[in-house]
Amino acid sequence: MRALLMAFLVVIPSLVLPGTSSDAAQMAALVALVAAVVTFAEYSSEYPTFLEFRNAPPFNRLRFLALFFCVWFAALLMASETHDPALPPTLLENLASGAASVLDFPYSPVRLMSIAFADLPVWFDVASATRIASLLMAVTMIALFLFWVHARFIFWPIRKMAFNFWINLPLFDPTSGRDVLFRLKRDAHFNLALGFLLPFLIPALLRLWIGAFDASMLALPEIMIWVLCAWAFLPLTLMMRGIALFRVAALIEEKRRRAYAQEDELQLV
Repeated sequence: MRALLMAFLVVIPSLVLPGTSSDAAQMAALVALVAAVVTFAEYSSEYPTFLEFRNAPPFNRLRFLALFFCVWFAALLMASETHDPALPPTLLENLASGAASVLDFPYSPVRLMSIAFADLPVWFDVASATRIASLLMAVTMIALFLFWVHARFIFWPIRKMAFNFWINLPLFDPTSGRDVLFRLKRDAHFNLALGFLLPFLIPALLRLWIGAFDASMLALPEIMIWVLCAWAFLPLTLMMRGIALFRVAALIEEKRRRAYAQEDELQLV
């Protein structure tokens, strides 16, 4: 089921957007097949490979839902650009306009994205891309808030099962380097800082890319959808990982404190 959902996520733009070329559809089908195979191999294997927090829901579920809604909403809004402008706006368009009115302020990531897109040809609808970016930013902020609440108040990740460090953090070696608590907190700080800065850095990188390469590629609806989704989703992933690492560090610290307290009691006895 996870593999099928990942494949469906990849082909959403090809299914929703009108006039998708056969080459784009074939490429989407190939990427969907690869995503499905990787997901199936990861979750069917007894040993972990690279996916973190595999057995610590809802970490990956929230990430998938956030990316799913980002791709789906962006594809629907892109497809609505071809509708008759005399028709009344849909609920999703109203939500996007409302998100833009809240998040499109000076020096915000949404405003920086609109400035980056301003260098594209005149036939590119910058206002539409700004509304889509605002809605995607709102979706990822909601997902981040939900995960923070779950980790802070619902005893994630030990509410239902014990936390297996190796299964959930396969790329983190707790035996190498300095103390594991120091390294977890250092990585958490780095992920949170980079996740906060990425929405500001990606528009700057886009401006450099637009000036150096063919800017007309960004006007393709499929490319624009994935660029906007990456801009919104990558910071979410990093900040969720930072929160999760802080939570794991807190669990280890609490377990150490209990162990030290029990050792002191035994010595007193």
